[in-house]
Amino acid sequence: MQEEIASLKAVSLDDVKQFYKENYGASEATASIVGDFDKPSANAKLTQYFGTWKSPSKYERITYPYKSVKPIDENINTPDKANAMFLASLPLQINDNHPDYAAMVIGNFMIGGGFLNSRLATRIRQKEGLSYGVGSWFRASSQDDSGEFGAYAIYAPENRDKLQAAFVEEINKVIKEGFTQEELDAARSGWIQSQVVNRAQDRSLLGKLANNLRLDRDMMWDKAVEEKIMKLSVAEINQTLAKHLDPSKMVYVKAGDFEKAIKEVKP
Repeated sequence: MQEEIASLKAVSLDDVKQFYKENYGASEATASIVGDFDKPSANAKLTQYFGTWKSPSKYERITYPYKSVKPIDENINTPDKANAMFLASLPLQINDNHPDYAAMVIGNFMIGGGFLNSRLATRIRQKEGLSYGVGSWFRASSQDDSGEFGAYAIYAPENRDKLQAAFVEEINKVIKEGFTQEELDAARSGWIQSQVVNRAQDRSLLGKLANNLRLDRDMMWDKAVEEKIMKLSVAEINQTLAKHLDPSKMVYVKAGDFEKAIKEVKP
């Protein structure tokens, strides 16, 4: 963080102007429009405003290949902060064309990715009351071989160790015991409904269409993923999660006023 602050402070107005001059243009731009519009009129406006805005340099995508990371467990003391933050991360060599992608998507949804009946929410928030908010995510690149499973929690600093222990225990339960058919049925229903809602929102649909232009895809790609998720058995999902998840290989970072909170709760 200190390096980032120093870097920002070192940037001058001339640096910004020079970067703009060397990089900004619309030669390789794409545009997405959602709503009740006239296509010829919209295309004419795009050409009028951006047609002659040539890019001074050629676009080159920044790649994010998979990189294994050494597991760490770090506590960062943040004095006088009422709440603490927990983050866990596990780099995965998975992209969204990987055979295990669909199983990881719905598996993460059951762990903590989308609804209050998820494993993490039920155990950490509702049952033990250790966290104000808890969840997980799964991300997979569309162009590189990199992915990530991660989790977060917002909690009182004195609950730090109990919260991490509960998280590790729940992930190990997923690995060793897996999910039930009942959990999968509920998760699939909730996940499909969330996809329908997202496509009904202009901003979400706009982003999806723009991303599809960049990747040379259409909405049939999403349809194929949904169909695969609906066909996956609970055994296939459990096997996939057990193959890729390992709490001992994760990075754990916790930030909070631990010195004060943990000192206060000691007998």
